[in-house]
Amino acid sequence: MTKPVFVVDRFGGAGPEFVLDGPEGRHAVSVKRLRPGEDVILTDGRGLWREGVVRAAEGKDRLVVTDLGELHEEAPESPRITVVQALPKGDRGELAVEMMTEVGVDAIVPWAASRCITQWRGERGLKTLAKWRSTVREAGKQSRRVRFPEVAEAASTKEVAALLASADLGAVLHESGDAALAAVELPVAGEIVLVVGPEGGVSPEELSLFVEAGAGAYRLGRSVLRTSTAGTAGAALLLGRTGRWA
Repeated sequence: MTKPVFVVDRFGGAGPEFVLDGPEGRHAVSVKRLRPGEDVILTDGRGLWREGVVRAAEGKDRLVVTDLGELHEEAPESPRITVVQALPKGDRGELAVEMMTEVGVDAIVPWAASRCITQWRGERGLKTLAKWRSTVREAGKQSRRVRFPEVAEAASTKEVAALLASADLGAVLHESGDAALAAVELPVAGEIVLVVGPEGGVSPEELSLFVEAGAGAYRLGRSVLRTSTAGTAGAALLLGRTGRWA
């Protein structure tokens, strides 16, 4: 079994031990039920990580880790894969970011598309964004990642177009696409930006703007996927084809 991952804000000084407490300590002791002698990985979620061994579990929320190894830094992946995710309704947004984190996406950009039923405004928008980021953190730990996806602020259509214009490959998942994503030529480095529309689809005006920015319209297959699953399916295809899953 792979070593469980826990997120820390700091790695401590040069001392021989580290105390994991608070919510992470509670999860380690009361949920994972870690015991002395078990190996763990501590990470900041931004690429830094180090291994350790549990010395003691104290109370319900305090794990003492010793035998701390060298501090490592995982380099960013290449090509970088960013998914622009139109805002789904209900809790499907959290499902989408959870699955995309698990497969290996590097960044997620919430998109307020014209046909989105859900709109992020005011306090509600801030709370939903916080949920997405919290979901990414938990999914990153579960999937044993040490570099979690970045979740940006909600983007407008013009901002998404600018993102596509700067990408090495911009792709919009659209049922009208003549080409298959499985056949497009991929860059060996740089950034791939994949756009996933809302339940009502990408509007003709949005698609036109994205194409003007240099993106292409591509299809995944014969079936039409939900917005909450299309990003994961598309990202998995790209991860396999770029060799990042090799």
